[in-house]
Amino acid sequence: MKIGAVLPHNEIGSDPGAIKAYLQGVEELGMTHLLIYDHVMGADPDRSGGYSGPYDKDTAFHEPFTFFGFAAAVTNSIELVTTVLILPQRQTVLVAKQAAEVAILSENRLRLGVGTGWNRIEYQALNEDFTNRGVRQADQVELMRKLWSSDAFSYTSNFHTIDQASINPRPSQSVPIWFGGSAPALLKRCALLGDGWMPLGGANDKSAALLDQIRVHREAAGRSMDDFGVQAQAQWAGGDPDRWTTHAKRWREIGATHLAVATHNAGETDVDGHLTRIAQYRDAISD
Repeated sequence: MKIGAVLPHNEIGSDPGAIKAYLQGVEELGMTHLLIYDHVMGADPDRSGGYSGPYDKDTAFHEPFTFFGFAAAVTNSIELVTTVLILPQRQTVLVAKQAAEVAILSENRLRLGVGTGWNRIEYQALNEDFTNRGVRQADQVELMRKLWSSDAFSYTSNFHTIDQASINPRPSQSVPIWFGGSAPALLKRCALLGDGWMPLGGANDKSAALLDQIRVHREAAGRSMDDFGVQAQAQWAGGDPDRWTTHAKRWREIGATHLAVATHNAGETDVDGHLTRIAQYRDAISD
């Protein structure tokens, strides 16, 4: 099981020097991958009609592709992972172009985790349809893979029309696409179209059962689980070496191939503090 870290998006700040130190520090600690969360905008909790959600306008999120362009330039080996990019609220061809550029400049270190999201306000502001986001996501994935691998082509669906065109430059290999979510339709989509799954839940029987559903769908389609990944997450906050170790062991038993520790929301700290937390977690679960 590969061990990584989660970007402390709401605490890392905006100083390029500090962000560079964090990225290089994570790599020096031996983390194999870095997860970044995605939201384009946050709502005012005092807006007319009210608002309730896990984040609002005062929660900072770095834009994934731009951030990873910077990260690719200051690191050498760490895998750059969106967890998850809210794909249906974006233009498909533009996402394919941006992802291709990050993949090229990072030498194929981008892994694209995609989801459908929950925030109608965000969809509205980006002028995209919230109601058909699931079925549109499947079409987006198919089109992006074609854009990454093909010269000019034509493509017509309910959501896209390409008339003998493509993107250039294209990555030397297709960007891996992992799906986040737990709805039955999503699990089937993940099984049939995905290179991996990003569970939302914890290391418990429910997550194990959801992974079993994915396994059943893949087996029915004649697809093996051998090359299929599972990206789990852990929280530094509220834990200790024993709890971290037990949690990691359970994820291994369930079938996780990757586990990233989140160090934010655990009390005020700085870049060195986040790196210290990562090191403490790494040392605990590797003993």
